Amino acid sequence: MTGGRRRILFGALGLAVVVVTFVVVLPKIANYGDVWGVVKTLDTAWLVVLLAAVVVNIVTFAPPWMIALPGLRVRQALPFTQASTAFTYIAPGGGIVGMAGSYGLLRTWGFGSSEVARAVTLTGVWNQLANLLLPVVAVLLLSIEHQSDAFLSTVAVVGAVVFSVAVCLLALVLWSDGLARGVGEAVESAANRLRHVVRKRPVAGWPERLVAFRRSTVDLIRRRWAWLTLAALLGNITVFVVLLVCARAVGIGASEVTWVEAFAGWSLARALQLIPLTPGGVGPVELGMTGILVGFGGANVEVVAAVLLYRACTILPTLLLGLATIAAWRWLGPGRTREGVDVPAGNPPGG
Repeated sequence: MTGGRRRILFGALGLAVVVVTFVVVLPKIANYGDVWGVVKTLDTAWLVVLLAAVVVNIVTFAPPWMIALPGLRVRQALPFTQASTAFTYIAPGGGIVGMAGSYGLLRTWGFGSSEVARAVTLTGVWNQLANLLLPVVAVLLLSIEHQSDAFLSTVAVVGAVVFSVAVCLLALVLWSDGLARGVGEAVESAANRLRHVVRKRPVAGWPERLVAFRRSTVDLIRRRWAWLTLAALLGNITVFVVLLVCARAVGIGASEVTWVEAFAGWSLARALQLIPLTPGGVGPVELGMTGILVGFGGANVEVVAAVLLYRACTILPTLLLGLATIAAWRWLGPGRTREGVDVPAGNPPGG
């Protein structure tokens, strides 16, 4: 199967999942008319609290990038993170597209290729590790409350195993110059074989570049790993706060679904975003979160209302702000060297 046909098939599968979710499954769980009836009667005070939670969540997008990429300032990081995240919502492949978009946007601001690659790698790795670790934390919290769920426990075990393997692989890659050089040689050799097939000149220097990348990455992690971890966790937790506010706003009290149960449902749904079936996990996330919260005791209509409101509050603001930023990028660009990093005289941006 050719790459074009594969992409078409993958896109059709993702579209089918979205249609089945919102046209077939969710309407069977709760009538959309009843759901809208709950949403349109939200109390003004809850709307204010929800707006505050959304704003705080958007602001927390910036710190991980500012930590991973020294020289990136707040006034740049805020619009940049909205733009790069918007890429994950508008194209299949989600995270991969977002990482590529992040790299391209930051390069236009004069940051060097190795610095940008390091920042993209670290923020991506830390965020995915958080997504794997949070279901484990959720199951531990449930056990403290003397609750257990076989499915969630299984997911937590799988998450813990993948988390451990990922940490070990990261440690191995960063362990020594020799190992990094060996990986670079293997990748360069494979790339050159492929380039020979398509009749392109061979590439060279990858082993030493990977060694240099490894040294700068280790140095940054050694100095900033605690802040990077805190920023990644804070960013994820503020997303959960948006869900919790949505649940309480539509009338799901603590007697129906506790905050720990809501956290468990949310953390599992976040893990589903690791499967790049649809942009932003649209479809699987809503189904997973709805099923778990209803299973914990939430009323069908209120749960669907909370989940859809939560998804709207976490996707639409970033999507709109990100698209506006992308559209205005050509006007943001002229001052990029001055506003980005301080580039010494005689060194072009990215050199």
